[in-house]
Amino acid sequence: MFKPLDRRTFLKAAGVSLALPLLESMSPTIASAATAAPPKRMVAICNTLSLHPPSFWPEETGSDYELTEYLEIVKEHRKNFTLINGLAHEDQFGGVCPHSCEMTWLTSARNPGNGDFKNSVSFDQVAAEKLGYVTRFPSISLSSWEEKGLSVSSSGVMIPAESHPARLFSQLFLQGNQREVEKQKRNMSSGRSILDALMTRTKSLHRRISAGDKEQLDTYFESVRKAEKDISKAESWLDTPKPVVARETPVEYPDREDLIERTQLLMDMTSLIIQTDSSRLVTMLIDRDHGSVKVDGVTGSHHGLSHHGKDPEKIVELRKIEVKLMESFNSFLTNLTENNEGESSLLDNTMVLFGSNLGNGNSHDPHNLPVLLAGGGFDHGSYIKHDENDNEPFCNLFVTMLNQLGVETDSFAQSTGTLSW
Repeated sequence: MFKPLDRRTFLKAAGVSLALPLLESMSPTIASAATAAPPKRMVAICNTLSLHPPSFWPEETGSDYELTEYLEIVKEHRKNFTLINGLAHEDQFGGVCPHSCEMTWLTSARNPGNGDFKNSVSFDQVAAEKLGYVTRFPSISLSSWEEKGLSVSSSGVMIPAESHPARLFSQLFLQGNQREVEKQKRNMSSGRSILDALMTRTKSLHRRISAGDKEQLDTYFESVRKAEKDISKAESWLDTPKPVVARETPVEYPDREDLIERTQLLMDMTSLIIQTDSSRLVTMLIDRDHGSVKVDGVTGSHHGLSHHGKDPEKIVELRKIEVKLMESFNSFLTNLTENNEGESSLLDNTMVLFGSNLGNGNSHDPHNLPVLLAGGGFDHGSYIKHDENDNEPFCNLFVTMLNQLGVETDSFAQSTGTLSW
């Protein structure tokens, strides 16, 4: 008979602290693991330049809708997500910058960007305040570029986002004095895994857990190793001299980080955050200002292509970028689906909200927002469409999600009730 493990068991070595995923051996008895209620979580991902509507929305509603170009990419998860059209926040045209509504995607504060604008709390932070420190990090805000994020405090101040996957990895897994942490960073950069430092403890743990746990743990360790390798590969370019060209640097589209690679790294790191229960509330902003994007067949900038003016050639390039983003999102859903806790998958216990603050990036229209809600224990598999000329409050969905998290509430911001389907 296996001796039960504490839910907060960590593998520790000099400079390293590796949290473990939920294992059946962490229950008082292996049999009771099936009945132990796993934690509920939420991830919100906003692509600030929207998604090309004809490539995203199906023609017909209901459960028998025909897959579109983008939905074909996530078709294996079709039964695990719901599409919801006809949602919006009111009064989102404030200020001189038509993209200002990205700062209110999770708050629904009116007139963003106006001179007297003051943001309000985002709904993930309402949940974080109620749930408290049930995990190491009550919430985590991520961004594909710089510190601009989606999460807003109760005082209306944006919470700086983490945009460096390597730094996030260090925050999650490296600890100790400065010399120990720096040593582990050097090990990572030279291709060694933090798991190497934990080898003895890993072998000891394997002797204490069930066969099912061993399989789950091996899958988790593979995810950690993959994240390390990808981060090391990306970070190696920081010290690589850039090529010299016989022309001035373009001012309009400066060379920026690789949007697709960075987004994929953040998706992978979010999977690890969920697997280790490091946080139950994660927000991710896919930024609009990356400039030129390293995607085959794409010569324009992501931002510029989003304002395609219905030019067929620009739309083709835009779709190439968005296909890559959808592929990253699909890999995230797959990771959550393939990792279990008890008798359910991580996706079963994690609400994943994916969408944008703009319904149409070409016209900066903040109505009819693209909304895909996956997992979280909801009844999924359908396409729901509300009145496209008189949208339902987007934050009605936030009320539903808060209640699903166990944060009971009747309203949030502009809501008029809950959203059900």
